[in-house]
Amino acid sequence: MRLVAARDRLWLRLLQWLHPGLEIHPSASSSLAVARFVLAPGARLRIGPGVAADRNPRALHFEVGAGAEVEVGAQAWLRTELGGVNVIAFDGARIRLGEASFLNGCHISAKQEVVLGRRAMVGPGSRVFDADQHDFDDAHPEQCAPVHIGECSWVASDVTVLKGVTIGAHSVIGSRSVVTRDVADHTLAFGAPAEARGTVGDRSQTR
Repeated sequence: MRLVAARDRLWLRLLQWLHPGLEIHPSASSSLAVARFVLAPGARLRIGPGVAADRNPRALHFEVGAGAEVEVGAQAWLRTELGGVNVIAFDGARIRLGEASFLNGCHISAKQEVVLGRRAMVGPGSRVFDADQHDFDDAHPEQCAPVHIGECSWVASDVTVLKGVTIGAHSVIGSRSVVTRDVADHTLAFGAPAEARGTVGDRSQTR
């Protein structure tokens, strides 16, 4: 295992040389060596100290467009045992994954901005979009609006979060929900569209 980790560290150094906008903290997981990195000219991807990742080849995918920025905060966990993790920032967009955030087999896509707070969690099969992804028709072009997911919140499995949504701190979004509007702090919401169904206490110490 030590030989594998040493080889991975060398590969990570080479990747950073090949991609000038790629910064990986020396204490981040050596398993990042098997991730897929696609960085356009002017793109920046910063992976902070202590970031954890599983050693599943190409299951973790970063795609960062021209002039886009992605930041993965310290101690974040990018888990791919249950499915691939895709972090896609289109040209000029920004994605910020907060300290100790947790992405578990999910998809994050930004054409403008997606921000996850400290200890925010996004579960398997869930998708976060800040844009329509396509024009609706010739009279209705694609629209974008930032998405913010608050600290210590939990977006459970198979949830879709749509553009312009803010999910408050310490909130929980139930499985298979579609989030089309803001969710207040300390709120349990679920359904399609998701609606407030109850309250949530302090999640700062949850696992």
